[in-house]
Amino acid sequence: MDIILVTTIIASLFLVIGATEPFAARLRLPHSVILAVLGILIGAGATFFLNTELTDALNPVAEAILGLPIRSNVFLYVFLPTLLFQATLGMNLRRMLDDWVPILVLAVVAVVVATLSVGYALAWASALPLAACLLIGAIVSTTDPSAVVSIFRSISAPRRLARIIEGESLLNDAAAIALFGLFMGFVMLGLPDPDLGDALARFPLLIVGGALTGWLAARIAVWIMALFGRHELAQISISVALPYLAYIGTEQIVGASGVIAVVAAGLTLNLTAPGRLPPQSWTNLRELWDVLAHWAGALIFILAALLIPRLLEEVRLTDFVLVGVVIVAAVAARAVILFGLLPLLTLLKLSPAVERPYRAAILWGGLRGAVTLALALAVTESFRVPDGIQRVVGILATGFTLFTLIVQGTTLRWIISRLGLDRLSPIDEALSRQVVAVALQTVREDVSRTTENYDLSHETVRSEAKRFGERLDQAVKMAEDSADILDRDRITLGLIALAGHERDTILVRVRERTISARMAEQVISDADRLIEGARSQGRSGYQRAARRSVAYGRAFRAAVLLHGRLGLSGPLAQMTADRFELLLSQRLILRDLGAFIDGRIRRIHGRRVADLLHELLSRRIEAVETALEGMRLQYPGYAEELERRFIRRTAMRLEEREYVAMREDGLIGAEVYTALMQDLDARRAAAEKRPRLDVTLQRVALIRQFPLFSDLDDAALKRLGRVLKTRYVDAGELIISKNSHAKSVAFIASGAVELETAGQSWRLGRGEMFGQMAILSNRTRRAEVRAIAPTTLLVLDEDRFRRLLARSKTLRQAVRASAETRGIEPSGLLPDDEDTTAPPRSQ
Repeated sequence: MDIILVTTIIASLFLVIGATEPFAARLRLPHSVILAVLGILIGAGATFFLNTELTDALNPVAEAILGLPIRSNVFLYVFLPTLLFQATLGMNLRRMLDDWVPILVLAVVAVVVATLSVGYALAWASALPLAACLLIGAIVSTTDPSAVVSIFRSISAPRRLARIIEGESLLNDAAAIALFGLFMGFVMLGLPDPDLGDALARFPLLIVGGALTGWLAARIAVWIMALFGRHELAQISISVALPYLAYIGTEQIVGASGVIAVVAAGLTLNLTAPGRLPPQSWTNLRELWDVLAHWAGALIFILAALLIPRLLEEVRLTDFVLVGVVIVAAVAARAVILFGLLPLLTLLKLSPAVERPYRAAILWGGLRGAVTLALALAVTESFRVPDGIQRVVGILATGFTLFTLIVQGTTLRWIISRLGLDRLSPIDEALSRQVVAVALQTVREDVSRTTENYDLSHETVRSEAKRFGERLDQAVKMAEDSADILDRDRITLGLIALAGHERDTILVRVRERTISARMAEQVISDADRLIEGARSQGRSGYQRAARRSVAYGRAFRAAVLLHGRLGLSGPLAQMTADRFELLLSQRLILRDLGAFIDGRIRRIHGRRVADLLHELLSRRIEAVETALEGMRLQYPGYAEELERRFIRRTAMRLEEREYVAMREDGLIGAEVYTALMQDLDARRAAAEKRPRLDVTLQRVALIRQFPLFSDLDDAALKRLGRVLKTRYVDAGELIISKNSHAKSVAFIASGAVELETAGQSWRLGRGEMFGQMAILSNRTRRAEVRAIAPTTLLVLDEDRFRRLLARSKTLRQAVRASAETRGIEPSGLLPDDEDTTAPPRSQ
């Protein structure tokens, strides 16, 4: 085929792709629907002109279009890795992990249910073997959520809902293609009725093998990219090679799922690369993949649609009945997931509540697209698949795809309108008015500065300022006078605005490199949780998200367990360092929010709402300061090193700003500027390396600070450091319950607890202990102990505590003083001791 003609056709397709996006927006239809329709028209037009006798002038073009080397391998090995890899890079993984249960269950279970539903329905309605029917079920079980997600975003649907749909679709593709490969093997081997038990037993092996291979490939790629720290184009080139090598290597060498490998590689790169690559390199890498995925997604749709006329050449009347069976079975399977499984997950508190209108929109928005056509094409190309099965698979998959695109795709927005999802709720309308008022206030200040810089005519400036002021006053009045908004909702609106400003401030700090790229995603995720918590549950949701941002997570607890049980301190040291840097970043951001409350929110919602927001902000700052102070007490030397590193990074950011200003003012030339920036980059790379944290050495230093252990020598302190167990508890967590058996004593390393017994309560802080009374009196606990701040405890079992008590006079004095405070006779617990020096207070 003439390369010039092929190049011309491909370039023309890019013109079509460029024109379809604004065309689809004008028609208010999904982009994929327009691409599919144009692809069908191009393919049908080429077939018509090639076979017509009206003219032969367009025959070369028609032959070139129909002769394009479009094979299933092109879709599966070129386009599909691009789409999957980019989707993983664009995800906020920390937010996805919040909902990993519904995403995983919906994705895997939905694929299996759809495959079995369609497969057995076809086996009942046709004479096809079961293996072929299940193969068709796997082909049509994958969904394309782009249409429904884009509409959900345009109508301000809950972000969490859109994330679940996107995450489900990503794993949905992977699971469906893995099942496709499984049943394709049975069909090619001529097994009409496969053993589903054996098939499903092999399914996890395909997934695990692909996941491990993709993870390993990504770790190697990140290591190589980190070596090329100053060569951005080299890093981007390695990222382009990664998904294809992972896909091909897993499929051809390991024999597992290449799709799963690409997904695992993308997720691993998303998690690890931001902390290893320069921020600008990571940003440019993601932007390149956005462009590649846009092209790949459009090309895969339009090229697959070109094949539709060819796939439907041998359609028969009975095939329409089977297409109807596939439609009914697939829609019914998805309805079972959305209206049966999803509410069950919500009842079990594993998934957010999804309102019925949204579930109906997701049901109707389950479009099928290029992946389904590509898998069907792979079947029709295989010479090992019988001709009769090839024809039916191609027709049923194509017919079902056309139904979802032409019928569901074109009516999806109408359905959403009928469901009332495109109308703003009263609180969203109030939020929009608030946004306008806040934005206009900012614009007024910026315009004022701009007019001063340009030295414009005084009369013109005054006239325009008067017009703008009238509009601003009207916007503020509308935001203030919303009669249908309760005070509770005004607080919610203020919290949403505050959390949104916090997120914007974080993004500015990340661009300035005040916050490291390693921690950027986590602090942004925390801000997103604040926004969603305020939107969904108001003040309580905001406070819950704020507490979570300083709480000890499950991963941290797992690292503590590894350190305590197996002596593996690496994960704990890494997460402790991450936590310290996160708290420093949060403190930096929170201290800037008070001015926003006074400068913006107070003007719209009044003094009472502003004062309440100040109170909530003060609580957050106090919680962060408490957690930060606790870590300083635990790791004094390490805390100082991190603070020094923070100061050095801030100084280099300011230094870079000065160099840029000098370059723009013409004070230094390009060569001098380049040399200065190279030196700055080298020093910045050194500053980005965090100091190493030795958890064991830090614990000995921490124990030495306890007044209770002041009379122990260094050898005894080291032995005590080895036997003490660390326990981390969050604010509000119950540490000791009443009537439980006493087995240990806890020493407070940081934080605070509240002890309640017999109607009385005491608050204990750093350096104090609790739990000793129940052990020494040989009875069940009569007190309840609860943490009132994120707290770190050092726990000693009963036998070692008794031995320590026998050696330490200071500890015995503390026990005696504690007993006297609670009205207990010390002689019943301990023998008399000559030393009566007042010890630290303990309970």
